[in-house]
Amino acid sequence: MYSENGNDRGETLREIKEKVNRALRRNADGLSGGSTAPERDPGKPGPLWDSLRRDPGKPGPLWNSIRRLTASGKGSPHKGRGGGNPGAGGTGSTAKSRREKRVSWTFLSLSLAGVLLFFVLPFMVVIYYSLIDNPVRHRFVGLSNYGKVLSNSAFRLAAANTLKFSAVSVPLAVGLALLLAVVMEKRIPWKSRIRSFFLSPLMVPTASVIMIWQILFHYNGLVNVWLGRFGIDRIDWLKSSYAQVPIILLFIWKNLGYNMILFMAGLANIPRDQIEVARLESASEFQIFWLIKIRYLSSTILFVTIMSLINSFKVFREVYLMAGDYPYDALYMLQHFMNNTFRSLDYQKLSAAAVLMALFMIVVIGVLFVSEDRFGQDLE
Repeated sequence: MYSENGNDRGETLREIKEKVNRALRRNADGLSGGSTAPERDPGKPGPLWDSLRRDPGKPGPLWNSIRRLTASGKGSPHKGRGGGNPGAGGTGSTAKSRREKRVSWTFLSLSLAGVLLFFVLPFMVVIYYSLIDNPVRHRFVGLSNYGKVLSNSAFRLAAANTLKFSAVSVPLAVGLALLLAVVMEKRIPWKSRIRSFFLSPLMVPTASVIMIWQILFHYNGLVNVWLGRFGIDRIDWLKSSYAQVPIILLFIWKNLGYNMILFMAGLANIPRDQIEVARLESASEFQIFWLIKIRYLSSTILFVTIMSLINSFKVFREVYLMAGDYPYDALYMLQHFMNNTFRSLDYQKLSAAAVLMALFMIVVIGVLFVSEDRFGQDLE
């Protein structure tokens, strides 16, 4: 069928067409031969159908031609694509795959170089500083700096306040954002305006927001005025056990719109047919939400939780602008400890605290990944 002297695809198709025409003519001769040709049983196939329905283990020439033209990755009638040799296509495909990998790694190399230069290498330097006595003598002291950090009362206070803040603010930010996304999925009036309202904190400078918060939560601020109407005594919000309340509200207000948009994107990717089938089966809205939507949102929930957790550890700027370097004990965060340690040039203690914080984040994020993998594995 395929000659070795490089027949083009047009010639091959013409040969197939001629064979099909000859088979059709033989079929016509068999049906219109009059008394000289025996009458063919209608249930018995003709030669053309025989050639097409032939056992794949023993294909005829016509079937071979069609299968070779329609098969992908198993050779080609062109010499440049394998020269009719069925095994040559695999070699070409492998070479193409290797070429695509080289191009991909070429484009990724710049990003990888940036990550190694600006993230991995500095972190290795931090680990090295955490294991020596000071940057001048470079004497190895092992885990001594970690012991000093863990026994430091300021570090323990900062770690406890940061964990308390994250444990309260992150679930609230994720849960409220998911609730708003589900509500925004419905047909409600002024949907675009409401969405813009929740996204507005992303466009407001932090210093302006802090000024508004100071007016609201001042001892003589609007919040205490409103509470006084209900007979509640005034609260010194930034110098009492309630000091984290304004920061938690600020954190939620700033991150709510961004998290809501992520959840809305996740909800839009849920297959509509499964929700329609569930409704036809008389499933309640809560069952649809819990058994279908939450399952498909597992990866989105993981991403939003990780981003909110990271942002909760970076809340230092807001607290610093509201309460300064040494705020009330309830507002003393890990970033305060690191900032004050850096100002005292205690690099060993600062490096050890940074490594401990990074290890804690790695463990928490690893637990979240394992939980998401087990929760959403039935969707794969």
